[in-house]
Amino acid sequence: MTWNDLVAVLPPLILIVGGIVILMADLFVPADRKAVTGWASFAPFILALLAVFALWGQTGAAFNGMASLDGYALFLDALFASVGIATLAFALRYNQSRGIQRGEFYPLLLFAASGMMLMGHATNLLIVFIALELLSIPLYILCGIARGAVQSQESALKYFLLGAFASGFVAYGIALVYGATGTFDLNALAQIIAARQYTDAIVLYAGASLILAGLGFKVAAAPFHMWAPDVYEGAPTSVTGFMAAATKAAGFAAVGRVFLFGMGDLIALWQPVVAVIAALTMIVGNVAALAQTNLKRMLAYSSIAHAGYALVGIAAGGQAGASSVLFYLAAYAATTLAAFAVMTVMSAPESEDQSIDAYTGLIHRRPLLAVTLAIAMLSLTGIPPLAGFAGKYFLFEAAIRSGLIWLALIGALTSVVSAGYYLRVVVVMFMREPGAETPPLSVAGPARTAAIVATSFLTIIIGILPAPLLDTVARGVQHMPR
Repeated sequence: MTWNDLVAVLPPLILIVGGIVILMADLFVPADRKAVTGWASFAPFILALLAVFALWGQTGAAFNGMASLDGYALFLDALFASVGIATLAFALRYNQSRGIQRGEFYPLLLFAASGMMLMGHATNLLIVFIALELLSIPLYILCGIARGAVQSQESALKYFLLGAFASGFVAYGIALVYGATGTFDLNALAQIIAARQYTDAIVLYAGASLILAGLGFKVAAAPFHMWAPDVYEGAPTSVTGFMAAATKAAGFAAVGRVFLFGMGDLIALWQPVVAVIAALTMIVGNVAALAQTNLKRMLAYSSIAHAGYALVGIAAGGQAGASSVLFYLAAYAATTLAAFAVMTVMSAPESEDQSIDAYTGLIHRRPLLAVTLAIAMLSLTGIPPLAGFAGKYFLFEAAIRSGLIWLALIGALTSVVSAGYYLRVVVVMFMREPGAETPPLSVAGPARTAAIVATSFLTIIIGILPAPLLDTVARGVQHMPR
């Protein structure tokens, strides 16, 4: 192991070391002052973000080619560090109000984010699996951290059992790919597939299918989506927001590495499968969301639909598809974090009513919250000039260029369907008067207010000025096969 190896994975390494240090230091923090641990957790995320800026433009391989330093990985590092900072900003006061201000929450968040970062750096199937487990196990615990709430425990148990099942799919898939090609290395895998030097095509295809199924679970793509509504609803809102924004991006980081890069020459075989999954996911997510009366559950089905939109970019393939996916993940993360930041404020100390009716007349009670949530809903719908519109535009453009016109058409039609449930929230907030029994709201506080304003601003600015972000992601995927 050399210094260059450590530098190549510096951002996730900072989070891992920071998580260990904070976990040990938390032993000496009194039970009634665990917010100190939360504030200290900002430091590793900020340092990781600074490391990304310092390393930007550098490329190289590390640990004998098992990890990579490139624009693809660094962009994802910046995304996960930013999501982590925003999550901490709205989790501190939320955790305090809900009675789950536990010191272990924050190191677990750092460990999960480090696994997500490592997923972007992975150029070896074994590292992909290790990163998958590193991000998953802390999330299982975080979902159940509200130990007094039955829903939280149910959420954690469902996520753990189904997550372990999905990890088994990935592990068996990796074993089959190795059996057919004799390598775990994605660079070597790409060369072997290009030269048709694999020993058994059926075994290779079976392995790829199992990996796709396992990663499909992580991104909540249909028909592997059943866990998402229950887990999102039962987990603490601070955890749900982090999962919605970051876990999905981590799953697509792995899908991009494995399929767009490692198995790019098999696109003629996996493209139709991914396209069908994308279409099914968009339809299932949007149609099921129409019937929801709970905002968290509605956003869970919404996240399923948005996994389908991102899969459109994967199906498109090549650099254009990869760029559109990364752009969309950044736009979706900003929008989703804005929505969940508002939802944490809607949680009063006595209760957490996340029904859509609880937002009735919100513009009269908290104008900033209502405007922020309206921006998020309009962006998720895909209305210009917000980030969601720009993200969908680039995804559908990549699909059309790849000849997947029918898939882009389904994406556009399902976006119209999504207006039925997103705009319902806007109508409730702006066009109805609050009732006499409207639940009380918690105090936002400076950190949470900053997160709300920042995510709203990003949602707007990415939509108005998409070129800088798009140029950044395009440079990041230049190593991808065309």
